[in-house]
Amino acid sequence: MGAFKAAAIQMRSGTSPERNAVDLERLVREAAGQGATYIQSPEMTGALARDSQARAAAFTSEDKDIIVSTARKLAKDLGVFLHIGSTAILRADGKLANRALLFGPDGATVATYDKIHMFDVDLDNGESWRESAAYEPGTEAVVTEISGAGIDGAKLGFAVCYDLRFPQLFRAEALAGADLLSVPAAFTRQTGEAHWHVLLRARAIENGAYVVAAAQGGLHEDGRETYGHSLIVDPWGRIVAEASHDELAVIIAEIDPAQSAAARKKIPNLKNSRDFAVNATPVDAQSLRGAAS
Repeated sequence: MGAFKAAAIQMRSGTSPERNAVDLERLVREAAGQGATYIQSPEMTGALARDSQARAAAFTSEDKDIIVSTARKLAKDLGVFLHIGSTAILRADGKLANRALLFGPDGATVATYDKIHMFDVDLDNGESWRESAAYEPGTEAVVTEISGAGIDGAKLGFAVCYDLRFPQLFRAEALAGADLLSVPAAFTRQTGEAHWHVLLRARAIENGAYVVAAAQGGLHEDGRETYGHSLIVDPWGRIVAEASHDELAVIIAEIDPAQSAAARKKIPNLKNSRDFAVNATPVDAQSLRGAAS
């Protein structure tokens, strides 16, 4: 397998999918102009809308979605793999999915992935998020081969944002052959400053895989603030490209699947992994009180 160029585009999506589609097209064309043949956008490329009424106005079914149609056309016109990190898609049952979509150089849909882990948290600064109140979680990890446009058989594993905190997802994808892991995101500024870099590097190191993470950045129309700092990390855990800010940007790095194979040969933890049981001995509350005294 030969090397190829991958790009992560950093956005600041507002509440209008039409305006966001304009930014998407400009940044994707910029990335392709620099030679990237795999291009990834952030989580919620289509719109970031915290208000339920704004979400209802912005989101529609996949066949009517402007981000989907724009991405499909761009992939075909530019002859690239275009990975919409995610956008909100109205399902047939009336529920929303936080869905990633990968389009091939012919414009066809190669794969889709619905975000599994919902961001239901209360942060120290008063931010409170209940993603599960708006979106239906996915139930299936996805790994797909990307071949064409100068890419020879790399295997891509999907994830979205909060999935990053669940290493078992990435391990399962690596064991299924993924040598390129994706983490498009809209990390809050607070959690991004604390954990973004270290978690992405950890997922790369643990799995001997490249990690591409396109991010949202800055102060958005709906009032939220995201961290930015889109990253590409190599299988040894080195940051090979970064947008060191929260502005709109394109970052590019070379992806060489042979480097993933080499890292896994040096430290064969995927091969050496073993099943084990957990023996959790019950703790006696009375004895704990006695020890404290």
